[in-house]
Amino acid sequence: MKYDIFLSISQTEVDGKVPSTNKMFSDFFDQVKLADQLEFGTAWVAETHLSCQTQKKTSFAVVPEFKGEIGLNTDILQVAHLLFSQTKKINVGSAIRNIMCNGGPIAHAEAVRTFLALNQQSPYADRTLELGFAAGRFDFSNAPYKVYPRTEWEMAAWHQVKSKALEEASEIFLRLLRGEELSSASIKQKILTKSDFREIADWENAAELANEDGDFSDDQIKLKKFFEFEILSLIPLEADLSKLQLTVGSHDPAVQELCNQFFPTRVFNLSITPPAVIEETHQRMQKAYHTDGGRWRRWYMPRTAMIFIDDTPGATEFKKNETAKAKAKKAWENYWKAMAGTIDPKKVENAVDNTICGSPEEVAEQICEKYHPHDRLMLWFDFNNHDNEDVKKSMILFNERVIPLIDSYGK
Repeated sequence: MKYDIFLSISQTEVDGKVPSTNKMFSDFFDQVKLADQLEFGTAWVAETHLSCQTQKKTSFAVVPEFKGEIGLNTDILQVAHLLFSQTKKINVGSAIRNIMCNGGPIAHAEAVRTFLALNQQSPYADRTLELGFAAGRFDFSNAPYKVYPRTEWEMAAWHQVKSKALEEASEIFLRLLRGEELSSASIKQKILTKSDFREIADWENAAELANEDGDFSDDQIKLKKFFEFEILSLIPLEADLSKLQLTVGSHDPAVQELCNQFFPTRVFNLSITPPAVIEETHQRMQKAYHTDGGRWRRWYMPRTAMIFIDDTPGATEFKKNETAKAKAKKAWENYWKAMAGTIDPKKVENAVDNTICGSPEEVAEQICEKYHPHDRLMLWFDFNNHDNEDVKKSMILFNERVIPLIDSYGK
């Protein structure tokens, strides 16, 4: 089993307090330095764009009750340079980089090529940038860049349209990243069919609306391109791509397979993804994974694992487990209250059951029960927790107590 760390840098309100930006970044760098010392493989950093507070005033408001900012990292490339310079071995990853906003896939491809070219001149040129990319979580981040429903039928089928837009953006991003000359004319027009919809009623509604706009024919909805441009290529012309590893943040098989036509592209997994979907993805990627990446391996799908661990001196095993579970429940209550405006007890209980919480012994047992021995875990310690020393204590406990137990169970 492989162990990475996930860091959200989430400037949320916890116990009535919101830390300053400076404090958030200071704790973040402190935690990554410790992760480097503990020999975690990659520091995955969450990404967010535009203020969650200001979005409350817009028609795109999606988290109206959220206090603070969901995340503070807006550019993993700048963060990576700093992290590389302050650590010795750990790699840096984006979880995820939104390639729709901030200029779209062309701008992102050029920025990554520039980073790789500059990184060759640095003392840490041997480190890997694990670039996770996708379409972004919140539509308000993409809307200023003209990625939003343009017609009534696109609004009705936005989930499906956004997935096709990610296909379009991913192809542009990857083909330019690898050095092609490209125009939007060479990107195949995307279509929607009945198979893209889970509910037949949703398909029929979208098809009827699209027909009114002239976008429906032959049982297909034709999607207008989001990115139109004449032939171009990127500078710098020379960039070493050997220290770039790509991971797509989508469980849409079409997106995953399209990306692997151009680059060896791995797949993100959230802790809430059903086990059947995970196993199906592993099976499919054995055939779909780009040949330049070699054989598909299970750890090519990093999996988020929220960790709540307690080892209070003198406490019984039961007490340690209950203390860790109480931390998890409190964190999820705060999260759901912020994200939805109400506390849904069922959601909270389901979420707590999906976390890893307890004493070191209990945490090790839960991980062995839930994950495959060859899985790769993105350990999340800072969820709804601004106590830097407590976060670091949990990291050390996991490293010193839990990993040896997992190793011993596997023998």
